[in-house]
Amino acid sequence: MLVAALALLIAAPTPPVTEGDHVLRDFRFASGETMPELRIHYRTLGKLDGRNAVLILHGTGGSGAQFLTDAFAGVLFGTGQLLDAGKYFIVLPDGIGHGKSSKPSDGLHAKFPHYTYDDMVEAQYRLLREKLGVDRLRLVLGTSMGGMQTWLWGEQHPKFMDALMPLASLPVQIAGRNRVMRKMILDGIRGDPAWNGGEYKSQPRQGLVTALDVLFLMGSAPLAWHTQAPGRDAADKLYAEMLQKRLDSTDANDMLYAFDASREYDPSPKLESIEAPLVAVNSADDVINPPELGILEREIQRVRRGKAVVLPITPQTRGHGTHSLPAVWKQHLAELLQRAGQVAAK
Repeated sequence: MLVAALALLIAAPTPPVTEGDHVLRDFRFASGETMPELRIHYRTLGKLDGRNAVLILHGTGGSGAQFLTDAFAGVLFGTGQLLDAGKYFIVLPDGIGHGKSSKPSDGLHAKFPHYTYDDMVEAQYRLLREKLGVDRLRLVLGTSMGGMQTWLWGEQHPKFMDALMPLASLPVQIAGRNRVMRKMILDGIRGDPAWNGGEYKSQPRQGLVTALDVLFLMGSAPLAWHTQAPGRDAADKLYAEMLQKRLDSTDANDMLYAFDASREYDPSPKLESIEAPLVAVNSADDVINPPELGILEREIQRVRRGKAVVLPITPQTRGHGTHSLPAVWKQHLAELLQRAGQVAAK
């Protein structure tokens, strides 16, 4: 998701939310590292009733709480809406290293296992099966990092869901400018002497400023930013406020680990294994997944029931952050749910 792209307020009238933790004991990571207890935090809305579960996955640096907003929950989870919490059982987990789940800043710092997206998907799967009793999903929907994990879900558990909707993502390994920007973030943190190999006593400010500057540009949208800050003083104020807000809430190790987790991501070899209907939605003003690469249109042809959508730039789009504004793309979700229902009925 890249949280910096959005600054949304928690919604007032959302359906009741239940929170909890599931502890995965002796969890083995893809790296071979282990943790005696890996905590996965989650939020749910609605009640499990057969195959009505919906899994929604957040982006880098985010948490499941980001979906409890007027702009997201207020558009999708209310009575009569597409993912009505009175009809669906909505699961919002915090990924490994994020939110209230186990993360480096809990105390292990740079000794925390070096997790990958595969580890995150495995933990999500075990949460659903072991704690929540879900044996099939109606939908997996993910934003940014969560979108990338949605592709992996379709490959690793092809019979576990009726539909897949990855947003603001591509089903190939991270390369080109995207890879370079991520390396800038990692090198910015590690290059600050105050980082001290991850054992800092206070946040390495200069390293974080460098990393956050790159992050802001990754999530930026020229039209939206210029509308918000049409003059030089307004632009300076916008940047200063964004930077201070993120400095107050960002831990350097957590950020470093979260971006490093994408290092082995590459679902491209197994796209033909995806069985569920899939609609991938990107936006034309997304710096991270620019449409001129043509990657999404090329790779979607290998997904048997796949469809690609690239939203045009409008005053409503927000670059990469468009993924968290369902008012802009909900018609494609409606079409996907209808098509998935037709496939399931056959």
